[in-house]
Amino acid sequence: MHVDDKRRVVEQLANRIREAESIIVVDYRGLSVTQIRDVRTALREIGTSFHVAKNTLARRAAEQAEEPGLIELLQGPTAIAFVGDDPAAAAKKLSEVSRQTRALTVRGAIMEGRTLSADEVRVLGELPSREMLRSQVVGAVASPLQGAYNVLAAPLREFLVVLDQYIANRQAAEAA
Repeated sequence: MHVDDKRRVVEQLANRIREAESIIVVDYRGLSVTQIRDVRTALREIGTSFHVAKNTLARRAAEQAEEPGLIELLQGPTAIAFVGDDPAAAAKKLSEVSRQTRALTVRGAIMEGRTLSADEVRVLGELPSREMLRSQVVGAVASPLQGAYNVLAAPLREFLVVLDQYIANRQAAEAA
């Protein structure tokens, strides 16, 4: 690889590091090219890019992007998942691939400037997706509101039931 090409790759990696909401670093040793392509495709569907990187270039990019925690994770064959939106979904997908292939190993992650261990990434992958969490919050907010509505509407409902029974009794009495 020519020196100018290396500089361009380092600059691209540094920009991705800066722009990514989270970064998950994995050891891809043992994965075939087809499996790596499948991982890229699966991650792309959830807004995450997957890049196999040379450690020396990735280290320079991490230094340039001022992410010292990333440097610690760059050992051995390295692939980096640049998470754009939902770190839990990316961690979940990488954990699934790791279980299926038994070759992909999560080393750790950088999230909001904090370095996460492989176990912390696994726990993150066990969290519900962002959409599921949103629906749970909406349900938690809506449930008390529905209960309050039912409590407030109950006297009116009961009044209407009594009124209907009164009308029905009145009509039955007039008909008799």
